[in-house]
Amino acid sequence: MNRIVLHIDRLVLRGIDPADTPALAAALHDALAQQLAAPGAAAVLPSLPAAARLRAGRVTLAADGDAGAHGQALGQAVARLLMPGVGT
Repeated sequence: MNRIVLHIDRLVLRGIDPADTPALAAALHDALAQQLAAPGAAAVLPSLPAAARLRAGRVTLAADGDAGAHGQALGQAVARLLMPGVGT
């Protein structure tokens, strides 16, 4: 079993209701788990340094999306940083 530890030091979400935070966090976790389990991910991830620091920059979310949709979009954006061209 491989284990991936990912720390998100800061996530600034403007316009998100604080009450939606748990749903967004759960959707983000699920999206990352799905993307990191995608075919080809295992070949890319070992090439990252153990203490890699990546900056996602700005991610624009759909204005009409719910917390789940926002979490999915954020998870896909983070996965694209970790594994460009894999699983997205």
